Amino acid sequence: MQAETKWGRGYMRKVSVKDLVPGMTTAEDVYTFNNQLVLPKGIVLNDKSITKLEFYSILSIRVEDGETAEVEKQQDLSYSERLMNSDAYRAFVQHFDEELADFTNEMNAIVRENAPIEPEVLLHHALNLLEDDMGFPNNVFTMLQNMRQYDDQTHAHCMNVALICNVFARWMRMSKEDIELATMCGMLHDVGKLAIPDSILRKPSKLTGDEYSVVKTHCLEGYNILKQHPIDPHIMNAALMHHERWDGSGYPLGVSGAKIDKFARMVAIADVYDAMTSARVYRGPLCPFVVIDIFESEGLQKYDPDFYMTFMNNVVTTYLLNRVRLSNGAEGDIIFINPNHPARPTVKVGDEFIDLAMRKDLSIEAII
Repeated sequence: MQAETKWGRGYMRKVSVKDLVPGMTTAEDVYTFNNQLVLPKGIVLNDKSITKLEFYSILSIRVEDGETAEVEKQQDLSYSERLMNSDAYRAFVQHFDEELADFTNEMNAIVRENAPIEPEVLLHHALNLLEDDMGFPNNVFTMLQNMRQYDDQTHAHCMNVALICNVFARWMRMSKEDIELATMCGMLHDVGKLAIPDSILRKPSKLTGDEYSVVKTHCLEGYNILKQHPIDPHIMNAALMHHERWDGSGYPLGVSGAKIDKFARMVAIADVYDAMTSARVYRGPLCPFVVIDIFESEGLQKYDPDFYMTFMNNVVTTYLLNRVRLSNGAEGDIIFINPNHPARPTVKVGDEFIDLAMRKDLSIEAII
């Protein structure tokens, strides 16, 4: 299609929002269904503006067609490939590595040298990452999902849980102070694992009963490390109680319900989500929708119902419009999240709309 633009006669093409890449230029004003202007004509897209389109559920727009070959090349890539080729992703990875290196040194010094804990210094390692221009908050999960090459099961995991807790606390509409406190609880929740031998933590085969008992001591180890420092009691409790469960089936205390520290209840969900979607020495990362399905099957028994429902209802929307592979090998795009069955959204495969809530024979096996 040809169209007049204010720069003269040129070409424009209709592009699905999931196929947009930074650098494209809008060829016409973009409106919502109720006629609200989202982006004006002539805007050069970046990651933030593309995320804005996703937020308003815009499915496609018209863009200037100046670099046809490059656009078509980008459209052939999966969502993950396009993300990993973006400047925003490369900058985030570099920034993450820098912040993680400093955080690792500081955590090791706290455990091995009894160095003082400086909450503001630790907190800013996470806050600095969240200030990156990456379409906050949804892209936090997308970025982390594409950074599963880390085999550091303690330091990187703590950083991930801190970022997740920060977003989680915002979903819960907490105060600025509590958002920062939740972030700190995530950063230090697994500090006790630094007292567990690497030979056990990195063991590639199944742990023996005795070895698993040693791992379970990390909650009390973390509490004992943190209680030597003048820090908020919620941070100590998060280290101690993040493996406690709502129904009393957790450890080390076996407490239940509201007896579990509020922030520990949040960390429990973020901790399990990140651990299961990350690679481990004995398995690769699980697809987020597999993890969400596991949460669905046991969540209301194991986790604080308010925290659980808020997390589930929000985390699935971060994967809206992502391309996925189904268990039958078909590939398509997530176009609708079923609030009653978050793990089973509607997926558009070609011209077919597959409601996974109705198709129990199919499931999402990978985000691609």
